[in-house]
Amino acid sequence: MNSIQRIPYHPPFQPTKQVKQATTASFMEQLQVAVSKQQLKVSKHAIERLQERNITISDEEWQQITDIVSEAHEKGVRQPLVLIEQAALIVNAKNATVITAMDRLEAKAQIFTNIDGTIIL
Repeated sequence: MNSIQRIPYHPPFQPTKQVKQATTASFMEQLQVAVSKQQLKVSKHAIERLQERNITISDEEWQQITDIVSEAHEKGVRQPLVLIEQAALIVNAKNATVITAMDRLEAKAQIFTNIDGTIIL
């Protein structure tokens, strides 16, 4: 007896097409949001200086510094001197990195070079 087996036919898998969702925010707005969330990094050298000099900066102050450095970078400032109540920081705005730090009393007797802007908070 000859029997014929039926093998079910399965068409090749076709992934469903995904519809791209229209975004309401422009690319520049999305970029601005991403940049504004960027936090300042602190170099190993700056961490050592902050510890040696017992300089403490609150989270609120760090956020304020981050925001103003980001704004300065947008205006073309590459390496600002940031003066806050208890410290002077030199920041690489492009890399969002604090390069060095000193207390304000020490900063009075210093000559700052290689900076192209000053931010006073």
